[in-house]
This record gives sequence, C-alpha cells and structure tokens, in this order.
Amino acid sequence: MPIIYLSPSTQENNLYVNGGTEEEWMNRLADAMVPYLVSSGIQYVRNTPEMTAASSIRASNEGRYDLHLALHSNAAPEGRYGQVRGIIVYYYPGSAEGKRAAEIVADNLKAIYPLPNLVRAQSTTAIGEVRRVKAPSVFIELGYHDNADDAAWIQNNINAAARNIVLSLTEYFGIPFLTPVPPRNAVVDVSWGALNIRSRPSVTAPIIARAYDGARLTVINQWQNWYLVRFDDVVGYAAQDFVTLV
Repeated sequence: MPIIYLSPSTQENNLYVNGGTEEEWMNRLADAMVPYLVSSGIQYVRNTPEMTAASSIRASNEGRYDLHLALHSNAAPEGRYGQVRGIIVYYYPGSAEGKRAAEIVADNLKAIYPLPNLVRAQSTTAIGEVRRVKAPSVFIELGYHDNADDAAWIQNNINAAARNIVLSLTEYFGIPFLTPVPPRNAVVDVSWGALNIRSRPSVTAPIIARAYDGARLTVINQWQNWYLVRFDDVVGYAAQDFVTLV
C-alpha cells in the first residue's frame, strides 16, 4: 500500500486576512485528511509545526515515500495584496509522476473551488519541497490567504478539500476511495495454508503479507468482497470470505 510524506505548512507568520495563520489552517487541513487517508489504506508520515521546510525535506528524503505532499496557501505579490485568487498545484518539471499527481489534484479541486478556471497544475524549480525531495512531489497552494474570499473559502471548506485531495491520491495510486467507518476486530478463517494480504483488491495484486488461521486482524474498511485490513504493521486487502468479524 502507498505511503506519503504529508507536509502541511510550518509558516506561522503568514497571516490570514480574516484570522489565523497558514500553519494553523494547513494543519487543520492535514488533520481532516487523516481519517480519509486511513480509511483508504494510504499510510503517512507527517511533519510537525516545530519543523521547517528544510527539516521537512530532510525527513522526507530519509524515508522511502511514494509521494511528498506539501499543503500551503498563497499570497499575492507586493502591490496586488488581496486582489488575486486561485489554486496552483506545483510539480517538478522533470518528474512525470509528480506532474501526473499534480494534474489529478488540480482537476479534482476544480469541482469544489468556486472559480475552477483559476485552478491549474504548474511546474516549478523555485520551491525546495518540489525541487529537493526524492519522491515525486506535489505542492498545493490552496488559494490566497490575503484575499478575503479565498481565505473564507479555505476556512469553510476544510473537510471538503481534505476529502477531495485524498480522493485524488487514491486516483493517483489506483486504489479505491473509501469513506471512514469504525474499525472492526476480526480473525483469519482458513482451513488450510494462509490468507494472502494484497496491495490492491484483486487476486492478481502483489502479496504483501500472509496471515495464518486464527491470526487477528483489524478491518479498516470494505471494498466489494474485499476487506482493507491491518495485520501487525501491514495494511492491505484480504478476501472477505476468509475473514470472520468478532
């Protein structure tokens, strides 16, 4: 299953025109994303507000991530304060996967942003969290926090944006988007051999773990006749017929 480095802004001095900071609101967005990430089987490691962009880059590069996702909001240049709106999803020009992810994110955000013609994916070499990370990177500038309308849109649509962004991630990774449900306890119920836990809900998907009869699982979610399960430290899909809820 995929794992991302989740990097909400640590810029506590970037003030929203109608209250709060970029760090605060992007961490609220990350908080709102977490249930959707978990429910869809996307694992994550997250930076902390005490970190900087540089330390977030180092932490990302120290791991093996399928995507680096940075959450930010924008500010207009001097002389145009409060006059600019829109969403920009940045990617590194030499990264085909970064570009694909950014285009998916931008296309889906058009469905919830009130000015869809002002949402675009764009390449850049100027942003460290795009240029200097090993993993494919997407850097979202989710509106302009110096614009009252954009700031209000972000603040009033945290959950909608969180859901939308995770939906894009599932599309990028080719896995089902699943809404959060309470976890359930379960056991493996096979008469011989072991239960294959797979990276996708398909009998042709790679096997990432095997669980023997009686092994305890946590059922995170369900997709058709597959359970999304946690087995020890592994998250993957198991055929429903061989799992008994307890």
